[in-house]
Amino acid sequence: MLDIADQLSRWFEEGRDFAVATVVAVSGSAPRGPGAALAVADDGTAVGSVSGGCVEGAVYDLCVRALQDGRTVRERFGYDDEDAFAVGLTCGGVVEVLVTPVRTAAPVFRAGVAAACRGEPAALARVAGGSADLLGGALLVHPDGSFEGGLGSGRELDRAAAAEARVMLDTGRTGTVEVAEGGALCPAGVTLFVESRTPPPRMIVFGAVDFATALVRAGKFLGYHVTVCDARPVFATRARFPEADELVVDWPHRYLRRTETDARTVLCVLTHDAKFDIPLLEAALRLPVAFVGAMGSRRTHADRDRRLREAGLTDEERARLRSPIGLDLGARTPEETALSIAAEIVAARRGGTGVPLTGVSTPIHHDVGAGERGKGGSPGRRRDRRSGAGA
Repeated sequence: MLDIADQLSRWFEEGRDFAVATVVAVSGSAPRGPGAALAVADDGTAVGSVSGGCVEGAVYDLCVRALQDGRTVRERFGYDDEDAFAVGLTCGGVVEVLVTPVRTAAPVFRAGVAAACRGEPAALARVAGGSADLLGGALLVHPDGSFEGGLGSGRELDRAAAAEARVMLDTGRTGTVEVAEGGALCPAGVTLFVESRTPPPRMIVFGAVDFATALVRAGKFLGYHVTVCDARPVFATRARFPEADELVVDWPHRYLRRTETDARTVLCVLTHDAKFDIPLLEAALRLPVAFVGAMGSRRTHADRDRRLREAGLTDEERARLRSPIGLDLGARTPEETALSIAAEIVAARRGGTGVPLTGVSTPIHHDVGAGERGKGGSPGRRRDRRSGAGA
């Protein structure tokens, strides 16, 4: 539900009750991933989406019912040969949604929505499976491990759940986690759905060249916080990069050593000038970042690789470099080149191959965990309803 926090914040301010349906699990091919949400206000207004249209009508009805009876439910929608075009996902996947009524005074949800709107890191953890009387119970977990709210089965379970949610928040993950299966905390065990909100991942583009202008737009489209860095002040200007979040005039390797990066950071080196590239890549290839790519011809790459080897980088470190950067799209214009780079970044992040989907039998969605794929038995529509107390 945090992906539609801006609208939900307005509803809280207006004193509206609403119900929110959140995707908590998918298997096979599904249009939206965990965390996608659709909410319905008490006047019937709807925002968001859980399936790109396949099951929106049925989920809308569930939200209306939740507003009326105050009960949290978990429902399953999937492909059904007998009724494929009525409610099921005709793309062949299965999606599970948690439908929760939210009253305007609900402090945990209000605090979670407010944190998301402010861009503060936080994780909203809700009971999505297990004991029916706990379903929909919620915690808001902060980076320091403190939390608000409760799951309804004592503080010991709350602390255990907060610890699990904090781990997911630390890595920016959204999904389900099992907590206290058996034992004293909760004899039946619970399944938590954790929505993590962290600052957007960084894309740092080194080299204020024409190709960088298009790549900045592509990076913003993909949801990155985009920084452009160049040692030449005449090129690194707001007029040339109006959509960049940050412009830095500095030597690339010096800036990289002082700025903050993490395991989600993408580094794109577009300078293809050895005096910039080699010191920069020496530092970049030793950082635990998600992606390091460099522009240049195959001859440039061979020379660059030789220089990096002479600089002391190991075979393993040099193998991390994606060069020439981008997928083979036959790109020529800056926009086409930016598209090919963005496509390689997505493929690296999601485990894709970059080959055309036509004529191959590999899964379309590579990043669905095996634990999610195997859940819930055979696909069908409107199965596996579980009810519990409202939020």
